[in-house]
Order: sequence, then C-alpha cells, then structure tokens
Amino acid sequence: MEIRILAPTGVLGAGFDADAFERGVEAHPHVIACDAGSTDSGPAALGSGVPKLSDQAVTRDLRLLLAARDRLGVPLIIGSCGTSGRDVGVDHVARLARAVAAEKNLSFRMGLIYADQPAERLEELLDAGRIAPLPQAPRIERELFARSHTVAMMGVEPIQDALRAGCDVVLAGRASDTALFAALPQLHGSDPGLTWHLAKTVECGAACAVPPSADSLLATLRDDHFDVTTLAKDSRLTPRSVAAHTLYENADPFHVIEPSGTLDTTDATYESVDERTVRVRGSRFVPADEYTNKLEGAELVGHQTIVIGGVRDQVVIRRLPELLPLAEKYFAHKILDVFGGEIDPADVDINYRLYGAGAVLATPEPEPLHPRELGVLITVTAPDQATAHAVATFVAHASSHLPVPEYDGLVSTLAYPYSPPETDRGPLYRFTLNHVVTGVSPTELFRTVTEDV
Repeated sequence: MEIRILAPTGVLGAGFDADAFERGVEAHPHVIACDAGSTDSGPAALGSGVPKLSDQAVTRDLRLLLAARDRLGVPLIIGSCGTSGRDVGVDHVARLARAVAAEKNLSFRMGLIYADQPAERLEELLDAGRIAPLPQAPRIERELFARSHTVAMMGVEPIQDALRAGCDVVLAGRASDTALFAALPQLHGSDPGLTWHLAKTVECGAACAVPPSADSLLATLRDDHFDVTTLAKDSRLTPRSVAAHTLYENADPFHVIEPSGTLDTTDATYESVDERTVRVRGSRFVPADEYTNKLEGAELVGHQTIVIGGVRDQVVIRRLPELLPLAEKYFAHKILDVFGGEIDPADVDINYRLYGAGAVLATPEPEPLHPRELGVLITVTAPDQATAHAVATFVAHASSHLPVPEYDGLVSTLAYPYSPPETDRGPLYRFTLNHVVTGVSPTELFRTVTEDV
C-alpha cells in the first residue's frame, strides 16, 4: 500500500511557492492537508477570536488549495482554523472558502468541526475530577471557565468521521497539527508509528528542509517506511534536518504525545534517498491507557498602552536599575493624585523592559552586559484602555526626565522615536489552561456540521 500526502505550507496564509505546490499536485497525492494555527503567537487569537493572518493571505492560499483539490478529487483538510481553532475561526475560514468556490465555480461537500468548550461542560468535568494538569499548569477553579474562552484539541477521530461522511473539504477547529496528516492514512489501516512520525515531519511544511521555508513537502507512506521529499527548487533534505524536526515544539526528541498515545522515534533511522528525499523507518506508536484531549484557554486581563524609547548616555544606563523602582513608586502616588481614588494603583501595572540589558531572557544574563545603548519598552496595563493611555502619558513624560544624581538641573534621559510616544495596544490576554480532559471518547468534545457548497 502507498499513500501520498501533500503538505503545501506550514500554516494557511503564510504563502507557498505555487510552482513547488504544482509539482506536488502532479504527483497525485491522496490527500492535501494544512495547519492554520497554533498557540505560537500567544493568547490573543484565542482570547479575541481574531485570526493572526489576513483574509487576503488566507484567500490566496485557499484558491490554490481548493482548485487543486477539485482537480484531483481528493480531500482537503485544514485544522486550527482562524489561528486559535475557535468556532468563529472555523466559520470565518468557511466563509472565505465559500467565496472562493463562488469565484472559481467549485463544488464540494464541506465538513466543519467545532472545538469550543462551553463553561457549563468544563465545570462539570472539573467537578468530576476529569480535568488534569500538565506540567507547569496553573491552578484552576470552576469560576475561570465563565470568564475565559476554551477549546479542546482534537485527534484524528473527528476528522476521520468527516471523511467517512464524504466530506471533500474538512475545516477543523483546534486540532493536533499531526492529526491533519495522520487521519486519512490511519483510516486506511497504515502503521500508526510510521503515520504519526510522517505527520510530525510534514506538519510545518518545508520547515525541516535546508534552508527552512513555508513551502511544500510530499510524503509517501509505504508498509515499512515513509519518504519525505522537498518540492521547492534550491532546497534539500538531510537525515539530520528531518530528524531534528521531532524536537520542534517538543521537550523530548524521541517521544511525541498525541491524544491516543505516544509516538516513539527512539529506534527510527533516517537515510538519504537523494538530495531532496529522506527515508524513515523504525518508528512505533504506543497506545495510551486513557484517551485525553488537551484544553487551551485564554482570558482578557486588561488593556495596554506602550511607550518605546532609547538611551545612549552611559551615566543614565548605569543609573536606570536604581531609578526605575523609584519611578514606579512615584507613579503609584501619581495615580492616586490624578484619579482621586477612582483607580486603585494596584490595578495598573507599569513595566520597564530594557532591551540590550537582558530583557529577552526570563532570568538574569549569565554574563554582565555593558551596552553602549538601551532600548526601553514601557508597558502600562490597566482595566480599560482610557486609563492605560492616561497613565502612560505621565509615565512617558516623567520617564524622559528621570533625576540623575550625577547631573545638575533637568536632563533628558530617554529619547522617543514617535510623537506622541504613547501607542495603544488594545486588549491584553493571558493563557489560563495547560490541562487535559481524561476519560473521554475521541469525539465526545467536538461537533460536526456538513454542507454542500
């Protein structure tokens, strides 16, 4: 048995080389699959329901994908629609797909798989002890679910049900990236170890190629191995580049956990077939004792205004670690003075990040830095945007004239590249969940709607 899978890009809307994709189409794949989102970009898409990538970019990719699907007569599977996989994301991509169908005179049966989790269901699961924390998960209480938005991450089974129902196009909510590529081969009884490893290899398109890109890969699955081939010109695959992708977004390069079990690549081998193709053997899949679905949640925590500045004066740079804590205490009193007690200073966070002095690391720099200049990002977070902006105006003003002991009189400490320096960022979200639901059937948390387009 041989099953060919075309992975056009790492994420719908990222774009891909049309000629490379066409080479994949000419290989007559049995399925085209593509991811459309993840938590990589943070909690904003999940909290707000607004996709990361533009409609124009997503529509461009959809035109090529839907036309190729129509030409080949094979399924097209897209997962984590709208970046977050929320129901509104699925509906949004569906609207774009319908518009492309009308424009190109295409017809297909479309399956929409929804992954939103109502607060009432989550409260019942928590009360029943069926929500378990993953490592480093925050402690949760049932009140959390009412104020946050939560999706469950599906495995292959809801997608397989849609394929069994005759869906030509499957638009899924939040899904394991790998499930999109493993669904059809497993439906036909392919070896699960090879299938899941193939899926992990191609989930990000040609990210495992040299050089990495968002372009297309073709995977060919056979009984005892799979081949993965890069389709873009001037790109190649090596055993190392393919093997390395098992570590991407994964703490363990040999064990990749899925809802139904664990992919074990400990004994996998990688060999070059030619400069563009690598062959993989020896992967195995260990079924889980209990099926689980991961939960992802996000909630609104405030609104932000930011101020960006910079400083090159070495005296100021040396003094900032002392000056900024003093400034923060001053601003707490200033908030009380300006707002007359209407705003609690504890509800407003004023944060300075010094780029060039270790702002990127969560821990102190291993070696002391002696920057010639610093970029300063001031972030003001408050319950509403108006308050955040109002506070930022006097924070920006005072921060540009911090009292430096070495200097007499008024000095300028920060230089602002924009006028006015305050930029409203809008709503701020945070992740609320890193948990799994235990003891579920593979399709229990999802619902599917089909329509003829």
